[in-house]
Amino acid sequence: MTVDEFLALGEAPFKYWLVEGHLVVNEPKLPHQIAVGNILYALQAWRRAAPGRGHVGMPADFRLDDRNVYAPDVWWVGEERKPAPGALDLAGLPDLVVEVRSPSTWRYDLGAKRAHYEQSGIAELWLVDTLDQAVSAHRRSVPGGPRYDVVDVVAGDSAVTSPLLPGFSAVASRLFVP
Repeated sequence: MTVDEFLALGEAPFKYWLVEGHLVVNEPKLPHQIAVGNILYALQAWRRAAPGRGHVGMPADFRLDDRNVYAPDVWWVGEERKPAPGALDLAGLPDLVVEVRSPSTWRYDLGAKRAHYEQSGIAELWLVDTLDQAVSAHRRSVPGGPRYDVVDVVAGDSAVTSPLLPGFSAVASRLFVP
């Protein structure tokens, strides 16, 4: 399937992406939704605590190339690129994307999607594993560098932080509890 064919599908009552030209459908389960809600809440609280902290969003379609359209579970973009009021789409790609484990799609998150996020220049990717209750933050040691060459795995009482989000901190274990 091409990106144009995918985008012509419009909105659907289920979550889907285009991965390497193939339509992938996913209906997340409760542990996924709990983690997504907690991450979104933590990022929104941080963003609202001070001006100039960009924009946090829930799934929206992002075209990475001619064969891949992804809708990350949570995403963030810096202040200089946040969408204008009433905008229908974000200009470009987010700076941070968060993918939370779903049994039917985790292999894509770890494989093709991670590689495409990296190749497209997204600065940071969080892979949130609901089974291991851990967050793997994939980032570049040098802004704009070619690869995710730093991977921080955070679990338990350790805090999830990011150089993109000065002052942000969330205790990993709290991201997985209702």
